[in-house]
Amino acid sequence: MTDESVVWLEEVGKEDITIVGGKGASLGEMLRSELPVPPGFAVTAQAFRRFIDENGINDELFSSLEVDVDNADILRDAEKKAKKIIMGAKIPADMEKSIKSKYRELCKREGDEVFVAVRSSATAEDLPDASFAGQQDTFLNIKGEQNVLDAVKKCWASLYGARAIYYRVKQGFDHRKVNLCAVVQMMVDAEKAGVMFSSHPSTGEPVTIIEGAWGLGETVVSGSVSPDYYLVDKKSRNIKERKIATKNVMHTKDPKTGKTIDIPVPDDKKNAKVLDDDEILKLVDFGDVLEELYGIPQDIEWAIKNKEIFILQSRPITTIKKKKDTKEKAATSAILEGLGASPGIAYGEAKLISDASELGKVRNGDILVAVMTTPDMVPAMKRAAAIVTIVRWHENHCGR
Repeated sequence: MTDESVVWLEEVGKEDITIVGGKGASLGEMLRSELPVPPGFAVTAQAFRRFIDENGINDELFSSLEVDVDNADILRDAEKKAKKIIMGAKIPADMEKSIKSKYRELCKREGDEVFVAVRSSATAEDLPDASFAGQQDTFLNIKGEQNVLDAVKKCWASLYGARAIYYRVKQGFDHRKVNLCAVVQMMVDAEKAGVMFSSHPSTGEPVTIIEGAWGLGETVVSGSVSPDYYLVDKKSRNIKERKIATKNVMHTKDPKTGKTIDIPVPDDKKNAKVLDDDEILKLVDFGDVLEELYGIPQDIEWAIKNKEIFILQSRPITTIKKKKDTKEKAATSAILEGLGASPGIAYGEAKLISDASELGKVRNGDILVAVMTTPDMVPAMKRAAAIVTIVRWHENHCGR
C-alpha cells in the first residue's frame, strides 16, 4: 500500500505493522477476511512522525525521555513534559483536512454522524514476541470533527505515558524508533462485552476462556469489574466451567451527553449470566477462525449488540509457558485465583498495598498485592517477586 497520512482500515493488513501498528494491521486483516469488525480509518505512524518532524520537536521531546525510569517522581515529570510538548504542537493543515474528510466519509457510510473510538496502535505493539497492549490510551464515544482531531493528539501523547516509557526502556525499545498510529473506529454501543483467549493463556492447552460483563468492554480490560468466566473445551465444544460474578458497575454511553460514564448495574443483571450458551459457542468459533488466520493463539476483545457479535481487536497471546517451565513446584493451597498476565510461579510473603505511602512494606522477594498498579509503584514492583492485582476481595478470601 502507499504511504499516506490517513487510510481506511480495509486498505491495510497484517504486513503493514510499520504503517498502522499491530492493532491497526490486525483490524485491517480481519476486515479483509470479512470478520465482523467495526469500520474505521487509521492516522498512520508516518503521519505521527511527520507531525513531530514538521513541528521541530524531535530534540526537545526525546531528550525529555532520557531519565532514570526507576525513580517514580522523575518518571512522572518526564511524562508530563513529553505530553505537553505533543499537545502544544499543531497537526499539519493537509493532514487535519484528511482526518476530517475520512471522518465525514465514515459518517456518510453509516448514514449519520457517528460516535467513534480513537485507539492507539504503536509500531512495537501486539508483536508475536512482545506485547505492549494497554500502554497507551483509548478514547471512547468521540463525536464531531474537532473532537476526533483532539483525541488523535491525545492518543499520540499517550505514547509517552509513564508506564509506556518505563516498559520501552526495560524491553530495550528506542523511543525514537517507536511510532504510533491512531485508529478511528466506529463505536459499538455494546450491551455486553469482554475478552477471550483462543487457547489457555498460560499453558496453551486447547480450551477457550471467555470473560464478559455488561456494557462496554473497558470494565473487563481495565479490571474495574469482576466479570463472568467461561471455559470451553475446543474439541468437544463442552462448556466445562461457568463462574457467574456479581457485576456492580458498567461502562455505557450517556444518552444525553454522549460521554462514557459508569453506572450501577441494574439489580436484575448484577448476578445474571452475561452470555447464553449460543453466544459462548459463537465466540469460540470466532476464536478458532482468528487462531487459524494468524497461526498463533489470540487474545481477543469482543462486543455484542442486539445479538450481533463484533470483534474489536485480536492480538497474539505472549504469556504461554514453554514446557520446561511447568516442572516448578505447585503451592499447597490458594487463597487467590485468576488469569496470569505473565507466566511463572513465585513464592513470597504477600504485602497488601492500599496506596503509595505503604510501598516501603514491600521487600525483595515479597508478593505485591494491590487493586491496581501505578507508576508510583515502580520501585516496589522491581523488588517484588510477583504482582497480584485484585478486582474484588471475596468473603472467603478468594479474588480475581
